[in-house]
Amino acid sequence: MAEIKLTKTELRSQQVRLAQLRKYLPTLQLKKAMLQAEVNEARLEIEKLEQMYQTQHQASEKYSALLTMQTPVDPMRAVKIREVKKRYDNIAGVEVPYFEGIDYDDFRYSLVDTPAWFDSVVSGLRDLTTARIQIKIVEEKKRALEEELRQVSIRVNLFEKILIPRAVNNIKKIQVFLGDQQLAAVGRAKVAKTKIEERKQKAFHAP
Repeated sequence: MAEIKLTKTELRSQQVRLAQLRKYLPTLQLKKAMLQAEVNEARLEIEKLEQMYQTQHQASEKYSALLTMQTPVDPMRAVKIREVKKRYDNIAGVEVPYFEGIDYDDFRYSLVDTPAWFDSVVSGLRDLTTARIQIKIVEEKKRALEEELRQVSIRVNLFEKILIPRAVNNIKKIQVFLGDQQLAAVGRAKVAKTKIEERKQKAFHAP
């Protein structure tokens, strides 16, 4: 770190810098709190979706044997994804994804040619796929929020532990130096005044 100049100009500069840091710090702290809350919410959402996925997975086990049966149409074709629809919203300066839906490849079958359980299996497979995709998207959202939270936390720590204390110390250092300079100047002025008075006295009493 470069040595600071012990001048009145540098003192004003450091005071302005300190005021700016103190003004901006609450904004960073607020952003950090908002991001932490969003991360916590995303974690809870993932837990909820994982529980839902487990429930649906357990339900799918009931018809897993049916998937091995020969049918005119393979029910696994029902979950061939064409597009996962997402939208992005801005949260505390971060673009995060939200699940909008899934477009599957065209899948048609005859109700006459397929077993009665076929509709339920197709619906269950799609529910399972949807839950899995939703978890992935919320995990993507959480990662984005956590990375931004990490960056903001670094800046908050930088402000609180380095930049603000450094500016405060610089100001104190300059003020002490300028105060000492002022005292020294006053001392020199008194000495000079005393010498002048002494010379006047000597001149007055001279024969």
